[in-house]
Amino acid sequence: MKLKLGIPKGSLEHATIELFRKAGFNITISTRSYFPAIDDPEVECMLIRAQEMARYVEDGILDAGLTGRDWVEENSADVETIVDLVYAKQSFGKVRWVLAVPESSSFQSVKELNGKIIATELVATTKRYLARHGVTAKVEFSWGATEVKPPVLADAIVEVTETGSSLRANNLRIIDTVLESNTQLIANKLAVQDEAKRRKLNDIKLLLESAINALGKVGLMLNVRKDDLAAIIDVLPALKKPTISHLSDEDWLAVNTILDESTVRLIIPRLLEAGAQGIVEYPLNKIVP
Repeated sequence: MKLKLGIPKGSLEHATIELFRKAGFNITISTRSYFPAIDDPEVECMLIRAQEMARYVEDGILDAGLTGRDWVEENSADVETIVDLVYAKQSFGKVRWVLAVPESSSFQSVKELNGKIIATELVATTKRYLARHGVTAKVEFSWGATEVKPPVLADAIVEVTETGSSLRANNLRIIDTVLESNTQLIANKLAVQDEAKRRKLNDIKLLLESAINALGKVGLMLNVRKDDLAAIIDVLPALKKPTISHLSDEDWLAVNTILDESTVRLIIPRLLEAGAQGIVEYPLNKIVP
């Protein structure tokens, strides 16, 4: 059994390969090949643009692939979602496709764009969005650099954003959200009926989710005298329940916990003040629920 898996080429490529690395799969990309190597004999990878992934999965050319929900909807693809993976190229959160206009324009809502020109890569979704609002506008496919098109080449754009910084840099103002999206592992509906492929997909789902659970988290180990344990517990975040075990010296305990990486620099000094010794911070690849 070989599971044919599509890896998104382009903006999501690095984040996807890094997530798979944390999940335990090493994927090696060659600049001269669209078939990355993977250290799993049951998986065969292929680099495919995220925009095309859902179509190839639906047609069975690929058994599964990673792409955005936006491109599944854009292609009206009949595929099965195995798992939502909330990560993107810059952050591990959702992205938005937004309707934006020049800062200097008078447009305040989509209703005012009747008869106007809208540039976007997400043509079909934008047309459905306009139809829901009863707006008739000309939707033009944009091959790139969409942010620079208003006001000369278009009256408005529908563009994807994580932070909105690129839109602001091009003097554009968001007037509505067209679609929220995140990365998904999708599968061909016939492939999931194959017992071996379904089992492999479920294994990959578990490992990818565990890798996402570990993002931004670190482990912390320390030693503490029994008499100081209450003070140490007071320093740790209230919702964290550390693992506590006895050392060979009956007066000492070992404390092991998981914390948000962003809080560790604040907590370690307080732990030392509370009597902690031998503090070790270590990275986490996976947290399995």
